[in-house]
Amino acid sequence: MKYLLVLTVWVTLLFGAIDINTANKEELASLKGIGEKKATKIIEYRKTKCFNNVKELKKVKGMKKKDLKKILKKNKDNIIASECKVSK
Repeated sequence: MKYLLVLTVWVTLLFGAIDINTANKEELASLKGIGEKKATKIIEYRKTKCFNNVKELKKVKGMKKKDLKKILKKNKDNIIASECKVSK
């Protein structure tokens, strides 16, 4: 099962960007600069809100502005925010 998750993450990275509004914990954690803790915080935030763009990751508790700039720079081709589907 673990190998299947790793394979899924690699296929996602090879063929498409990771959507911060829909990605699972493993996919988010695979992004450079986002580990399991930040991935968990992103998912917690997403339970009540969604991201209109990737820069809104700054709204996640514990996400520092300087860290976010590095994360976005390192993942510029691998990270997106799809249309927001959470009712506000």
